[in-house]
Amino acid sequence: MRKNKAAFVGVVCGVLCAACVFAYTQAVRGEADQQRRDALARYGGDQVEVCVAKRDIAAGEVVEASAIETRLWVADLLPAEAVRQASEVVGSKASSVMLAGEVLSKRRFQAEGSQIDVPDGQVALSVPAKDVQAVGGAIGPGSLVDVYATGGSDTQALARGVRVLATSVADGESTGSSSAKVSWVTVAVGADRAEEMVSAAQRTELYFTLPGANAR
Repeated sequence: MRKNKAAFVGVVCGVLCAACVFAYTQAVRGEADQQRRDALARYGGDQVEVCVAKRDIAAGEVVEASAIETRLWVADLLPAEAVRQASEVVGSKASSVMLAGEVLSKRRFQAEGSQIDVPDGQVALSVPAKDVQAVGGAIGPGSLVDVYATGGSDTQALARGVRVLATSVADGESTGSSSAKVSWVTVAVGADRAEEMVSAAQRTELYFTLPGANAR
């Protein structure tokens, strides 16, 4: 009889414990839902799915699908022209740096064109260079590069510490069976050096190097 009574008490205690756990879980869930509702009410209410940078994206980089992921975002906190579908920007070139977790905006992919900021006392000059001449395409807006002119067996330093303003890439045909990507690198040079740079680009090939911190 005592064993039956003990078993009954054990069952009752188990049921009560389970009920308490269930009630606590529901209370926590209800509190979380309330906090979510409060946050949504405070920041606009609606959430939409948008594209964000999965990793840091460099200026001048052609964006691949692997660099993008989708997340829910509070609608009122979205930047102008937020990207909703990855297909809208995959294959496009970023015109400025985007950090991991940042909501992508179409404004970050606008062609620079006349928006290039030319330093006072200098001119913007574009010269052609194959990827191999432009550090494998690694240079981009803001890079400080050294420029070398080479023709035949003669190579000379043409300019040092030149700021890159923009780059652009176009597909072109090479003389072989493969295709080559040709980059037009836009740099800022003094007005008195522009003629020399244009002449060198016409007569020779220009190579750009990225010096390290202690290379100069």
